[in-house]
Amino acid sequence: RAALDRATVLLSMTKGGKRIDNVWGSGGGQQSVKHLVKEIDMLLKEYLLSGDVLEAERCLLELEVPHFHHELVYEAVVMVLESTGEKTFKMILDLLKSLWRSSVITMDQMKRGYERVYREIPDINLDVPHSYSVLERFVEECFQAGIISKPLRDLCPSR
Repeated sequence: RAALDRATVLLSMTKGGKRIDNVWGSGGGQQSVKHLVKEIDMLLKEYLLSGDVLEAERCLLELEVPHFHHELVYEAVVMVLESTGEKTFKMILDLLKSLWRSSVITMDQMKRGYERVYREIPDINLDVPHSYSVLERFVEECFQAGIISKPLRDLCPSR
């Protein structure tokens, strides 16, 4: 009863939602998709600057959304497609390899991320003309590294 009374008081306060975040937190599935996408994008950009795989892994785990790890896979692959050098290609490959080996990203989440890229590659290719060839090469490297399965590799669209 005391907890319900306290919750009633907190909810009736001005800016009650902010107060509740401070009291009980708002991690995991309570965060908006927009916020999570922004956090994942910042995580990837920070990783590309620092090269610290363990820090990237820690930040991803802190988000407490294992059901949304496919977004990291999607955003990471898109960053590879949009990049102009080998550095991003290699760094993202290393990150995905590490997250795969540590089981932070599951097979299902990896598959969902890649399938989303495959679905959206025609649109991506409008902005990034050589994206099909970069995607094919990246997918092959991921397959060779054991990150993705043969059936998932074979689903990769080609021009």
